Amino acid sequence: MFMQTPIALVSSMPSPPAPKLDAAPTIAPVNDLLLRAARRERTERTPVWLMRQAGRFDPKYLAIRDRCGLELEDLFRDPELACEITMLPIRFGVDAAILFQDILTPLAPLGARFVYRPGPVLERPIRGRRDIDRLRAIDPRDELSFVSTSIKLVLSELNGALPLIGFAGAPLTLATFMIEGRSPGAKADQTRQLMQQEPALCHTLLELLANVTADYLTMQIEAGVHVVQLFESVADLFSREEYEQFAHPYQEAVLRRLDRSCPTILFVKEQPYLDLMVQTGADVLSVGCCIGLCEARAEYGDRVAFQGNVDNRVLHRGSLDEIDEAVKQCLRSGDRTGHILNLNHGVLKGTPIENVRRFIDTARAFTYDHELMDGVGP
Repeated sequence: MFMQTPIALVSSMPSPPAPKLDAAPTIAPVNDLLLRAARRERTERTPVWLMRQAGRFDPKYLAIRDRCGLELEDLFRDPELACEITMLPIRFGVDAAILFQDILTPLAPLGARFVYRPGPVLERPIRGRRDIDRLRAIDPRDELSFVSTSIKLVLSELNGALPLIGFAGAPLTLATFMIEGRSPGAKADQTRQLMQQEPALCHTLLELLANVTADYLTMQIEAGVHVVQLFESVADLFSREEYEQFAHPYQEAVLRRLDRSCPTILFVKEQPYLDLMVQTGADVLSVGCCIGLCEARAEYGDRVAFQGNVDNRVLHRGSLDEIDEAVKQCLRSGDRTGHILNLNHGVLKGTPIENVRRFIDTARAFTYDHELMDGVGP
């Protein structure tokens, strides 16, 4: 059995003042479909973007990697290249840009620097109290300033055309990478062992990561992003009991620290924990294929918007007709109120670029008028 999360730990979690930056002028984007959907407003069409939309499937991204010759951890720290890569998916017709960065970026100044060979590897994984004690709190204004510089460059390039999404890894996701020392893959044995044997130590690490993540997202908001997404990318590796103890309280702690004028998206990978997700206060829930959008909207659509949830495997290996049908079915389920079209999680490596184009083109061309006869339209 797991120890109950100490109530005092979460409820009295230190909430230092959010870091202050020279705030970028906030310009409402001309295409504000995503922002209106996040506010659960009815939109003339459903906004669309894809997690990992600037990534390995795109030959232009691969050409930039070849040209610059940088290791991935150094590429993330180059604002001009990060801006160039962030802008690549705009040519596909997406309704938002997401900053080219990595969920592990804040960990290097913390004392846990990952390198990518090709996946993330940590030289000294977290194994006990001594490893946690050597970590240090950081000020993102000083030690992650390249991220805010990247944001300002992208906003200049966008010139008010589209919203920009910032993001961070959720505390349990970051802790799992740190404890495993690499991508956890299909299991997280070391993390689960630490949860079982030293749960208080896990909470100490998660508390530190929650404060760092809240500061980091606040920095992004003050730099000018229009939306932020919190990624719980390891949720599918843990049971509900583990999630409730070690994930949910820290998602909530991060989100409650943020400026509520900036919409927030909570991504939870392939777990049906809608009741817990709603409790975090996120404006939008990004859900996997294990959740039916119709049922989710019926139960919680008056409180949150939804993002998702076409299976990324259909995009990866499906025919164009299969992609069309998957997109249309998802749009019918989401209707055009409080829905952002996306995948269940990120675009898979090797996904044909024509499939990505088809996904976006089908979404943009879809109209709801012919759905009236099926009783699922407006």
